[in-house]
Formats: sequence, C-alpha cells, structure tokens
Amino acid sequence: MNTYQAKNIINVAMAGHSGAGKTSLAEAMLYLAGASDRRGKVGEGNTVCDYDPEEIRRKTSVSTAVAPFEWKNKKINLLDTPGLFDFEGGLYEATRAAESVVIVLAGKSGVSVGTEKAFAAAEKRGLAKIFFVNGLCDEGSDFYKVFEDLKASFGPSVCPIVVPYFEDGKADKYINMLEYKAYDYSGGKPVQVPMPDMGARLEGLRTAIYEAVAETSDELFEKYFSGEEFTPEEVIIGVSQGVKQGTISPVFCGDAMLMRGMEQFMDGLCWLAPSAADKAAELAVDVDGNPVEITVNEDAAPAAIVFKTVADPFIGKLSYVKVISGKITTETQLVNMRTGNVERIGKTVTMCGKKQEDVKAIVAGDIGAIPKLSAVNTGDTLCAPARKVTLDPIEYPTPEMSMAVVPKNKGDEDKIAQGIMRLAEEDPTIRFVNNTETKEMVISGMGEQHLDVIVSKLKSKFGVDVTLRSPRVPYRETIRKTVSVQGRHKKQTGGHGQFGDVWIEFSPCDADGLEFAERVVGGAVPKGFFPAVEKGLRDCIAKGPLAGYPVVGLKATLYDGSYHPVDSSEMSFKMAATLAYKAGMPQANPVLLEPIGALKVTVPDANMGDIMGEVNKRRGRVLGMAPAGTGYQTVEAEAPMAEMHDFSTYVRQVTQGRGSFTFEFVRYEEAPANVAQKVIEAAKAAGEVE
Repeated sequence: MNTYQAKNIINVAMAGHSGAGKTSLAEAMLYLAGASDRRGKVGEGNTVCDYDPEEIRRKTSVSTAVAPFEWKNKKINLLDTPGLFDFEGGLYEATRAAESVVIVLAGKSGVSVGTEKAFAAAEKRGLAKIFFVNGLCDEGSDFYKVFEDLKASFGPSVCPIVVPYFEDGKADKYINMLEYKAYDYSGGKPVQVPMPDMGARLEGLRTAIYEAVAETSDELFEKYFSGEEFTPEEVIIGVSQGVKQGTISPVFCGDAMLMRGMEQFMDGLCWLAPSAADKAAELAVDVDGNPVEITVNEDAAPAAIVFKTVADPFIGKLSYVKVISGKITTETQLVNMRTGNVERIGKTVTMCGKKQEDVKAIVAGDIGAIPKLSAVNTGDTLCAPARKVTLDPIEYPTPEMSMAVVPKNKGDEDKIAQGIMRLAEEDPTIRFVNNTETKEMVISGMGEQHLDVIVSKLKSKFGVDVTLRSPRVPYRETIRKTVSVQGRHKKQTGGHGQFGDVWIEFSPCDADGLEFAERVVGGAVPKGFFPAVEKGLRDCIAKGPLAGYPVVGLKATLYDGSYHPVDSSEMSFKMAATLAYKAGMPQANPVLLEPIGALKVTVPDANMGDIMGEVNKRRGRVLGMAPAGTGYQTVEAEAPMAEMHDFSTYVRQVTQGRGSFTFEFVRYEEAPANVAQKVIEAAKAAGEVE
C-alpha cells in the first residue's frame, strides 16, 4: 500500500447495534476496493475483521479490528467495532483513533440502543457522524421508516444523501440526492438510469436536506426561513462543511451482502468524511501540566496514542497506534510517558485484520502497529524525548459484573492469574483481584458474555480450565454487649509445665479490628506477657464465633490474672487469651455485619420506577435522584453487597442496555436476623465454624 499524507487519510470507526451488518459492510468495501481477494461472510467465519477464534465460533465481533483500503486516491482505515454491549470497550478504542463514525443500522430494525450509544460516543469526542442503513434487500426492511426514526431521534441534522427507489418491493435503484442521479444495481454493477418518479416523497427528502444545510450557519438559517431557495453550490458546500463540523449527519443506504449502493457510499466517504488533516489535531499536556497543541504535521516531533493492544502468548505483544504528529520509523526513539522508559522501535507494520504488512513508517494521521513493546499498554502516549507530551487516554466503561474464578485443577492458580493479567492488557474493561480475605480470585467484566469469552480464552490461549461462581460476600462480626471472662491455661507434663491466667473485659468500640488495653494492678500479670495476650487475641479475631468471619469493633481490656514464676511463658498467656476469647465472645451478643455499598444507577426516565422498586426489593434504600442528561435520571441509593451480584443483568434487561451503574463499598451494617441466620447455616455446612 502506498504512503499517504494526512490530507488523504480517512479514519472511520464502524459502530452500531449488534447484527446491523458492520462487519459485512466492511467486507464489501474491502472486496470492492481490492484489499481482499474474496468477500467473506460472518456466518462462514472467513471475514477479514472477525479473525479471532472466539469471533469465528460465536459469529460476532468481540474486539475492534483495523482494515485499511485505497479508494479514489484516499486511504481509508476502517475500525470495525463490536456491537454487543459486553464488548463496548472496543467502541471506545475505535472512537479514540477515528475522526468519523459510520453508524450502521439494519433496514428491518432501525434505530436501536446500539445506534444511540454509537451516536453518543461520537458526540462525546466531537467526531463526524455518518449513517448507513443496511440490508435493504432483506424482507421487512423499510428505509423510509428508519429515516423518520433517525430524524425523530437525532433531529434536523439528519440529511438524506443516497435513498432507495422500490419497485415491486425490491430496492435495486439508488438515488444520489446531491448529484440528482439514479443508479440501477439489478445487474450487479451500478448503471446510471433516468430518474424515477418519486412523487411527493422527493420534495420531502429535499426539504430534509435544506433543513440540515440551514443548521450549518446563521446566514443559511436566515435565508432558508425567509423563503429563499438555496443554490446547488450552497447545498453541496453546506453538506460538506456540515459533516466535517459535525452539524450534519448524512444518510447512505444499500445492502452489503448483495453489494448494492457500495460505490456511492465509498465515494461519499471520500468526499464528506473529514481527513486526518482536518480533525486529528489534539490538545495534549506537557510535563508541567500546560496545554500544548499537537498539529498533524509529518515533519514535527512524533506523538502517538496506543489505542489497542493484542497480547498473544505465542506471537507476543502488538501495540496499535494512531500517530498524531511526526512519523514513526525503525530509527525513531520514543518515550512512554506513563513509565518514562525509552522504547526502541524494531519494526512498523500496518494491519488488515490479522495480516501484517511491513511499512517503512507510520506517518501523522495514520494508523499502524508496533510489535514487541512489552512495557507499553493501551492508552499510553509515545512521543519524542525532545517534546514530552501526554495525550488524552481512553475512557473505558466501568465493568459491572463480578464472578469468582474457580480452577478445575489444583495448582493452576498462578497460571490463571497470569493469563487473566495478559487478557486485561488486551482488554482494559477486565478487572482482576486476588481477594485475600475470601481467598478467591475475582474477575469483573461488562456482562455474562464478556466473562464467558474470558473463560474460553483462558483455555484456548493459556491452557487452563476454570468455572465461575458468585463471589463470597466479605461479612464481618462484632459484639453488642460488654462481658468479663477468665481464660486459664494450665498443662502439666514432665519437667516445666504451662501456666497462664487472664481476666479480660470484651466490649464494643469503633475500631476497625481489635483495640487492646490493660489496667492490671499489682503485677497480677507481668508486663512482659502483655504482648503475648494481645497477639493471642489478634490471631483469634480472624475468625468470629458466628460464621467464622473477621471480628471488628472489639475492645479487649486485660485487667487481672495470675502467673507462675516457672511455668508461665508467652505461649501460655497466648493460649489463655485464646480461651478467654472463645468463652467470652458467644456471651457478648455477637452479630453479623454485612457490607453496604453506594449505588448510582443512570437509566432512561421511563425506567425510574422499575429501578427504584428493584432497589427496595434488594433491601436497598433510595436516597435521591438527579437529572443525567436529556431523558435520563440517576438514582442514588445504598444497598447490601450480598444482593447486588446479578444487578447488572437486571439493569441491562429492563433498560434494553441503555442503563449503567456504579457500586462502591461504603461501610458495614448489622445484617437482618433472617439474612444472618442463612449465612451462619451456610458457614456451618461448609465447616467454617463448629
């Protein structure tokens, strides 16, 4: 592939709801441009962009793929993103590297949650938004209904560029509204034909174009509403500038499977989509925290963002980069601004799916990859030592579902941990903690399918079999009453015996664990044995009397006892303290404490009642509500951690994927008697307590 300047490079993220046909559209474009020698099909597992074994098996994208092609003297880098919400991280990676987002919709289903999410992601980063209505040859598809949905959802900025003309229920003719030309695809390749009679519909479409153009400037807005006609030049320039500025969202259509409308769409991308030179400039910060403008200039000092990582146990690490300024070659020395390390570039490649092609350089505005940068992670800035700057990292969604990882074979724990850490390098929406308290490895992800893919990859890539189960809840125990007890340890064997005798008062307090005090008078227990008594108690509080959970809020005061000048030892007093603990705790009205978390759920207005009802059902308390953007509200509540395990599934189901939430631990509260009883019974059944 030729080397292109930034003004001729177009970086496009393909986004939208799962099943809309993003990968099929990418496949059709690559085939038409000659970048692939045959047109693969998702169902057959032979597409350029779905090359991962998991994607082939599941017949759906699970990560972002890069596929460049050349068309009309432009280089177009396609970034094909997953549509499933469990793999939403891929959308955030692609929008970090692109200047435009092509939002693909199915002609049958129209605007869906994935459409809204893709539009919102593009808006957040100020990217151009282009709609493509796919599958118009499918039975039940209705372009004009989808178009009306788009107008209703996203306003007058939605502008029809290519529309279908239906004859006998078939969409074989496609009309370019700006060229005012019709093309017939019934023979496979487009043939220009006379304009068909579209009646009143044509006027409605033209009005939609004029409305969109009027939104691009105050001058055109006034002209439109004073009743003056736009000239053809004003329309064409207005649409072109509007798309680049993000104020117009053009609509194309076709059928990727039958190759209808592809040429017009690809021509439209070359004409309308902003180039890297138009929109790839960024504001970075220097080492002192001052803003620095990074322009798209091939001759400037290099600066690039790592927007995706592939960590393969056999091939090694591959870092996908978007170069903002300068160029990266094998001679380039780059500083990783996160670590401060200088990275040496072994080689530079371009990626087309999984295929690598060596290139001499990755230039400003372009996308490529660098192998074997072992210390570089997704979101890192690589820049010249002479101009140290940090670019905006990637903002990922928060993982909402956690499960405990259980190895099928004993001794696999280290391999599992290493495998998950490698997978988390590829996918930063994975979180992994080794919970020392519950003695569980806990993995967090975006949903059930996400976790299922992680389990599959652990087996296929790292050779370890695991199962998932609900994580244990880290309960605590405390006391509500003050008691005084004796602990007396006496053992006589041949020679020296063992003797320790203590009186300890156990009382509630606000400590995180044990608060130890003493008020011994008259040397009843020598000072030298105080640390042994405290050590014995600290060992004991790891297991409470009810269900074997750690004890908190316990004050133990040593106030009396006795000793033997020969037989007393540190071990004897440690044992005496243990006996006092075991005798005293059951008498001190022990209670079970459960962890309570702060919950913030952002959902559409229509789902407010459902969420509040569900929070109450899960023993939570709604604290208040706050607006969260147009049509959305955030419910703030507190809820027990024990009830939140499958909350992510509920939120996704009730909001069709529009809702999101965060849940963070805040404190412990006494568990209700019925809940405590179940936990205690489960602990006894598991042999945690006698």
